[in-house]
Amino acid sequence: MSVTSTESVAPAAPPPVTLRPPRLPRWAMGALLVGSLAIGTGVGLVAGLASRAQWGLIAAIVFVVATFGIAARVEGRRRAVDRLAALLVWASFVVAVLPLASLIWETVVRGIPGVSWYFLTHSMNGVLSWQDGGGIYHAMLGTAQQVALASVIAIPLGLLTAVYLVEYGSGGRLAKTVTFFVDVMTGIPSIVAGLFVLSMWIMMLDLGYSGFAGALALAILMMPIVVRSTEEMLKLVPGELREASYALGVPKWRTIVKVVLPTAIGGITTGVVLALARIAGETAPIILLVFGNNMINDNPFEGAQSSLPLFVYEQWAYGTESAYERAWAAALVLIAFVMLLNLAARAIARWKAPK
Repeated sequence: MSVTSTESVAPAAPPPVTLRPPRLPRWAMGALLVGSLAIGTGVGLVAGLASRAQWGLIAAIVFVVATFGIAARVEGRRRAVDRLAALLVWASFVVAVLPLASLIWETVVRGIPGVSWYFLTHSMNGVLSWQDGGGIYHAMLGTAQQVALASVIAIPLGLLTAVYLVEYGSGGRLAKTVTFFVDVMTGIPSIVAGLFVLSMWIMMLDLGYSGFAGALALAILMMPIVVRSTEEMLKLVPGELREASYALGVPKWRTIVKVVLPTAIGGITTGVVLALARIAGETAPIILLVFGNNMINDNPFEGAQSSLPLFVYEQWAYGTESAYERAWAAALVLIAFVMLLNLAARAIARWKAPK
């Protein structure tokens, strides 16, 4: 007779319990934001504050304080401090973006009614300040020629200077001297560059006002930006790429042209665009050297010209309603011009970047 014994099976252990810290529900931040906006609006109405910016500031303070207090009570002080830091970062971003967004919005709203095909293809020849009509063709032509001439002068000199400082200078005395003067030139006011060219080109050499004279001043302002941005981008190129090229017997100049510059072309292009954006909006040296002209002058080497920043300044100074409309429209065209330069530079950087 066989006796079958059954073993007792132990019950399975329960899964471990994970304790999650309490969290605010997802809708809590939205509710706090709506409540803060309501409190800010109510305080603004009761206090008689006319500025909507004051209402928004009150709402922002209420939102930050309420978020920190509720998060500290529900989630703990550590989590509340983390939320407070994130809110401060977002607040800083909004504060930095709001002036730019407000500027662009105001320019677009006021400038679009004045922009037309006639406005873009005619000059101000024969149009008085209080009359309607006229255009900015002469100013666009002057800006394009002056920026192009300044770029032809400043970009090659800036690139070669940066290549020398990074690849050949090696901390020598000449490299340190060049770096010092580049840093000094970076902080030079635009009016000083205009005065320098005025004294040398017009007063001493007696070559007269022209678009090329303005381009010389713009090149002085553009060159240090190109040098510093290119220098920093070249320093970011890994040294292993240079060493690998040298190990294959490639000369140094060819390594710079075929390896170093293509690797840093994206950052170099961005720096060049920043320099172009700065000089495209300069007015002080243009007033001194280009002098202004309501007629079309397609020769930048002889006679007075105009430019978009100078056109905006002149029209706003007239003080008439028609001049104000032309000034806003020209400002919008100038912003569009800089944005197109930026987009073109990004396209070139992507096209030339190493795959």
